[in-house]
Amino acid sequence: MEPLTPRNHAERVAIFRHTVIGRLLVREFVHGELRAELEKLSCERFRPPEADSTRCYAVPTLERWYYACKKSGPEALVPKPRADKGHGRKLPSEMRELLCDIRTENRSASVPLILSTLQEEGLLPSDPQDDHAASPQTVRKLFAARGLTRVSAKVAANDDPQEGPKMRLKWQASHPGALWHGDVCHFAIFVEGVKKPVRIHGHLDDASRYVPAIEACWTEREQDMLELFIDGVRVHGPPDALYLDNGATYSGEALITLCHRIGTLLLHPKPYDPQARGKMERFWRTLREGLLVFCTGEMSLEELNRRLRAFVDRYHQTPHAGLLGRTPASVYRAHKRTDDLDEQKLHKALMVRETRRVSHDNLVRIDGVAWELDQGFLAGTKVTIVRSLLTSTAPPVVELEGKLLPLHPVDPIHNAKRKRPALRAPEPQKPARPGVAFNPVSTLLKGAKAKKGAPR
Repeated sequence: MEPLTPRNHAERVAIFRHTVIGRLLVREFVHGELRAELEKLSCERFRPPEADSTRCYAVPTLERWYYACKKSGPEALVPKPRADKGHGRKLPSEMRELLCDIRTENRSASVPLILSTLQEEGLLPSDPQDDHAASPQTVRKLFAARGLTRVSAKVAANDDPQEGPKMRLKWQASHPGALWHGDVCHFAIFVEGVKKPVRIHGHLDDASRYVPAIEACWTEREQDMLELFIDGVRVHGPPDALYLDNGATYSGEALITLCHRIGTLLLHPKPYDPQARGKMERFWRTLREGLLVFCTGEMSLEELNRRLRAFVDRYHQTPHAGLLGRTPASVYRAHKRTDDLDEQKLHKALMVRETRRVSHDNLVRIDGVAWELDQGFLAGTKVTIVRSLLTSTAPPVVELEGKLLPLHPVDPIHNAKRKRPALRAPEPQKPARPGVAFNPVSTLLKGAKAKKGAPR
């Protein structure tokens, strides 16, 4: 059992006062005896709470304590706070309001800057001995009492000056899979004696603190984050919402399109608001303290990824304070998937369409790779290329009037022996139709004869 202690300094003082006069409270006095006992008690020395020396108390002080306790009980011995606490007694009311107005409109201005500016303008005395001089400590207490704490310039630029800084509340998603955080942690490893930067991409489930995907890469591109997100979705299903930073890595068209097709809402916090993503930042701190600070010396990217996977496996089985002692794995696995996303639907969601012009030698170049069409009639025209990001090794195809025409890698040796493709599209065979009589010369002569035989 925890020891029972006073809740604060004020209660500790009340207990001390009650101890000093306690012997008098249980006695009955005749006329004059109480005064004599108080005078005798005033000669004794007592050590107040948190004091370094002993002291005596005057008779009026002891008498005030005695009658207050007799009338209202021990609670009356609790010292009352000053009525002007935090008001800056040295400052006139007009100066207090001026200081508060300055801080309200300039939340990033420091107290020394505010005081020095007012002193240079002659609104505040610069002599510390002056009765109306204000110290930085006094002004800081005044601002604290009014709730006018200082904020950084970046945060102040994004806050409403009428409302002040944002109120932070502890929040959490309703269930696992409702919200994933995504971010990148910067690190560096030594490869062949050279220090090379590494980007650790990761996703974190908000409700369970489970890490559905994490991987170290050399780069920080949208493609890297997209591939990691796809890996997590294939195993755990799509989240209801994805909460990412405002960087270019998380705002590309490909990521936005994928989230739209699989029914995931893509969210971004306001700029210069890292506190809004505290869970992800806390995980990076845990990763640094538990693993990255010990990753020194020569190391390959594969070795770092192996260590990351081992760390995450242990992290999933470790009780988490934010989960009331439960483990991320137990909380995450208690919730069952409700989506119907399979490999075929994911493949369809990752279909990319782009326009390319077919060269006159019937080639299409995609990301520096030349692909060949079998349909020679498309040479020199623009076509729609369709490919899936899910299987980067699968050859792309050409979409033409609802049909998919395959592309294959160029084989110059085979092309030297095979028949050239037709330059025109093959026409379907049609049944023979009777000829149409069409002779402009005969029609012209008939018209001339008709005009010649007409009467004049």
